[in-house]
Parts: sequence; structure tokens; C-alpha cells
Amino acid sequence: MRTIRSEWTKLRGLRSTWITAASTVGSGAALGVLGAADLTAPPEDWDPTAASLKGFLFAQLVIGMLGALSVTPEYATGTIGTSLAAVPARSRLLAAKAAVVAAIAVATGLATTLVSFAAVQLMLDVAGLPPATLSDPGVPRALVGGTLYLTIIALIGVAVGALTRSTTSSLAVLVGALLLVPALAPGLPAPLGDWLARHWPITAGQAVYTVVPTDGALTPWLGLAILAAAAAAISTASHAALHTRDA
Repeated sequence: MRTIRSEWTKLRGLRSTWITAASTVGSGAALGVLGAADLTAPPEDWDPTAASLKGFLFAQLVIGMLGALSVTPEYATGTIGTSLAAVPARSRLLAAKAAVVAAIAVATGLATTLVSFAAVQLMLDVAGLPPATLSDPGVPRALVGGTLYLTIIALIGVAVGALTRSTTSSLAVLVGALLLVPALAPGLPAPLGDWLARHWPITAGQAVYTVVPTDGALTPWLGLAILAAAAAAISTASHAALHTRDA
């Protein structure tokens, strides 16, 4: 708990923490509204809940960088040596960083999910299109799932930051994993492209905030489980790297 309090003091004192948190909420809501702004008639498989969370496309990158920035500035400034001198148990130090980031990410993810959902559903209602409500079946689960999705992405950011030790490199890795692979996978030759389009952890995890299932899509909790397993694997690798490399 002392280590967690120390890491909380570090993170809350950084402007980047609150800038990235606010940017996550703002970008998620803004892109969700923009994505639904030109909709004139709902498609056959209309999912207003998932439509309201399309802003996660960029919000996930920002919250991933929030996680990475809990680690990389200490390597940039050289203060990681001081942190390891104060907390020689390296896994404890990294776990404390992850715990603090998770707490911030849960609050940020919940705010992003609720604000995006409320803004888009209000816009749909004003436009005369069928909105979703919190009482609709599957909607509460999707909103909880969206919050968990963003939280796991933030924890992946912590692990990536510990592995790369660089803010720039962390950003490059997250852009590739969160944006490029999901965008390019469907165009790859079968069966690799088909498999990645469904089972790439990021794509799989996005199933958790859908309400209307699509053909061939994973079930919501299976998709989130795949994402969580990938996050656990990357986190394990980051702990191993922290133990074996010099500060």
C-alpha cells in the first residue's frame, strides 16, 4: 500500500495524466457523435449502443498512452533508478503502477462510455432515429464491457511502456496493435486474415460492447477474455524484462 500511495502521488502530480484522461473522454464522445452524425436511416443490423462507442477507435490509443506514461517518463529522466532503490522488489513496483493506472482507467473509461452513450443516443433521438436506453436488454452489459475494455487497454499500455522504456516507441507499438493490425487484417490472405479479423485481441475485445451480434463475431465475454489473456501475457513479459534488464 505504501508503494501504491507513492505511485499515486507521482501520477496525480503529472499534467499528462489528467490531459490524457480528459482527452480520452472528449475524443470518445466527439468521434462517437461524428460517426453517427451523417446517419439518415438505421441499417438492418442497427446497434445504437455499439454505434455510440465508435469513438473508442481513438480513445483506446489515448488511454493506452496514459498507461505507458506511468512508466516511460521515469526512464527518460533517469528517476527509475531512484524508484528501484526505494522499492527493490521490481515486480511490486510495476504492480503498484498498474494498480494506480487501473483505478484511473476505470473512472476514465466509465466516464468515456457514459458520456459517449448519452451524447449519441440524445442525438439519435432528436434526429428521429431509434436510440438505445439503459433499460434495453444487453445495454448495461455493453457499457460495463466498454469500461473494462478501456481499462485493459490502459494496463497493456503500462506493460508496453515497461518493455519499450520510451514514450515514442510505446506510441508506435500501440498504434500498430490498436489501429493498424485491426485495419489491415481483413485484407490479408485467408485463412490468416479471417482468423486475425476475429481473434486479434483488440478486435476480439471490442465484441464486449456490442448488443446486436453480427455473423461470425465472438461472444462478448469470450472476446474480452481473449483481450485479458493477451494483456496478462504482455504484463508477464514486462515483469520479466524489468527483472532481467538494468535500470
